[in-house]
Amino acid sequence: MAEGLILRVNGREVTVAAGTMVSTAVAAAGVGLYRRSVTGEPRGPLCGMGICFECRVTINGREHCRSCQIPCAAEMEVRTDG
Repeated sequence: MAEGLILRVNGREVTVAAGTMVSTAVAAAGVGLYRRSVTGEPRGPLCGMGICFECRVTINGREHCRSCQIPCAAEMEVRTDG
């Protein structure tokens, strides 16, 4: 990997290429469950283009971010609610 960015997903350090979307970094960290529905059902990315809102995560304290629409940045802190 030529230019790598280091970020944390649920406290785990992950290195990804520049331009990688947060949803890809979350998957690379081995996280399959992004959040739970109001009825407790597991949720994760579905559409990959920001329409379904199933990939929502918390990034640097900001909740409900669509991870498939946000490129990774160095030192980013990502949390899933799963």
